[in-house]
Amino acid sequence: MPTPPAPPTALQTARTALACLDLTSLNDNDTPADIERLCQRAQGQHPSRGAVAAVCVWPRFVKQARALLPPQIAVAAVANFPDGSSDLQRAVQDTAQIVAAGGQEVDVVIPYRDLAAAPALLAAVRRECAGLRLKVILETGELQDEALIAHACHIALDAGADFLKTSTGKTPVSATPQAARVLLQAIADDRTARGRVGFKPSGGIRTVADAALYIALTQEILGADAVTPSRFRIGASGILNDIEAVLAGGPHPAAAAAGTY
Repeated sequence: MPTPPAPPTALQTARTALACLDLTSLNDNDTPADIERLCQRAQGQHPSRGAVAAVCVWPRFVKQARALLPPQIAVAAVANFPDGSSDLQRAVQDTAQIVAAGGQEVDVVIPYRDLAAAPALLAAVRRECAGLRLKVILETGELQDEALIAHACHIALDAGADFLKTSTGKTPVSATPQAARVLLQAIADDRTARGRVGFKPSGGIRTVADAALYIALTQEILGADAVTPSRFRIGASGILNDIEAVLAGGPHPAAAAAGTY
């Protein structure tokens, strides 16, 4: 029998996590100065460190972030966030603001409390951001039941989602391995999605070891080719400290406090 490949080292995992990171600031009191610092961190102090895949901000900061970042770092912003209301007009207005400001990616919250309203809302958002990357946040910690999470996955995929994302990071339960498996399996089982749609765990991912779990799950279910920025993202902010520590070969800093994205 062939020898199985060796598991990735912490350094390899840190490099993958950095390349696939959506560095995020979605605090209610975010200011332009906060976004400037976020964009500086996204690019790193040293070119050899590498850059993140994207920054994720409120729609009102998209124009600023786009002006501060090089073209290879995408700007994502949230719609219908964080509550996931069934107000279609609000979701479309948020999306239109992101598009007009030059964003490349829209992270929209499915109306998880009213999934009957989800198909029309997601279809309208998809039309509004045609040509941009659409990530649908399922808020799996609130849906809880695996069958209900799978149902939400199918709604999102049918609406043309480019990514399935676990969580807003604003509820008591964010990404979990159990929910991740449901999302990944929904992608793998969908003939039109399995080679195209990506997966984004978000919320509560604070260390390279945390990221390693979701990278391994994605490789197991979608294949190693899926662990690239076009198919895999990590939604987090605090993890960058740990990534940089691993890349530098130094001691790991304390994990970000609970409740942070």
